[in-house]
Amino acid sequence: MTAEPTSARFTPTPQVVVTARDVVADRVVALTLAAPDGRDLPPWRPGAHVDVTLPNGLTRQYSLCGDVADRSSWRIAVLREERSRGGSAWLHDHAVAGTSLRVSAPRNLFALEPARRYVFIAGGVGITPVLPMVAEAERSGVPWTLWYGGRTRASMAFADDLLRFGDRVHLAPRDTTGRVPVAEVLRTPDAGTAVYCCGPEPMVAAVRNACEAWEPGTLHVERFTSDGIPATGSAAFDVHCARSGVDVRVEDGVSVLDALLDAGVEADYSCTQGFCGTCETRVLDGVPDHRDDYLDHAAGPDTMMICVSRSRCARLVLDL
Repeated sequence: MTAEPTSARFTPTPQVVVTARDVVADRVVALTLAAPDGRDLPPWRPGAHVDVTLPNGLTRQYSLCGDVADRSSWRIAVLREERSRGGSAWLHDHAVAGTSLRVSAPRNLFALEPARRYVFIAGGVGITPVLPMVAEAERSGVPWTLWYGGRTRASMAFADDLLRFGDRVHLAPRDTTGRVPVAEVLRTPDAGTAVYCCGPEPMVAAVRNACEAWEPGTLHVERFTSDGIPATGSAAFDVHCARSGVDVRVEDGVSVLDALLDAGVEADYSCTQGFCGTCETRVLDGVPDHRDDYLDHAAGPDTMMICVSRSRCARLVLDL
């Protein structure tokens, strides 16, 4: 996974250094990161990502795709985005052995949960969080299959490495075999099977539709970017911050997050697009207008993603 947010707040670990750079597909480089003093890096589990702060001040999220047992280094893979806003382009142009970067501790919003069987579906660079999941399932002896699609065979990072798993891995380069046959793969609901999908929005939507007949909790998704409703386009409202005592007016055209930051209220955030979960905030009073891709909105109005969600009433009280 890779997202290109505008900025982020987090407590960084000491700087890491790039120790290896490998071209793993067309427009994709893998970077190995280690502590400059050789100390162990924080542990992580399959599905985790880190926020990487670049020397140009930009912060981007990348999934960890190496070996969870290797505390000496982390590995990320970076797709050079065609419309990069400076993050992936900087890493492709400047990140070489010896380059220093600041990173956050690993965070996991896409954790691999115990299941009787796994079906993994990945598209493009969406293979990155899935790689350690495949390795974990293999170590655990849990049956699994992987369907991996891409524009071309040459664009599919780590495809050669995956071939060692034989017929459990199905590669679907779009230019030769067409798209992953999602409806066929997920035609028959299977109790106890967990479906994990990471990829572009059309793939995610197809998988979501195909899993409608499956038992609740089957599908786990991580997407590249949000498909939520924009954070603007509704009446202005007021926000009261219960812990800090600050009152903020949120005008149309301004997100709750931006209004709070402008007023000096500390708030954690990362993607600013409603899909990473970093800015989740407790709602103490009022009814939020959910516009994110992270929360199960049927669960109630107890929390909201302040980077994109708004208010259905004149005043919200937040636990900030």
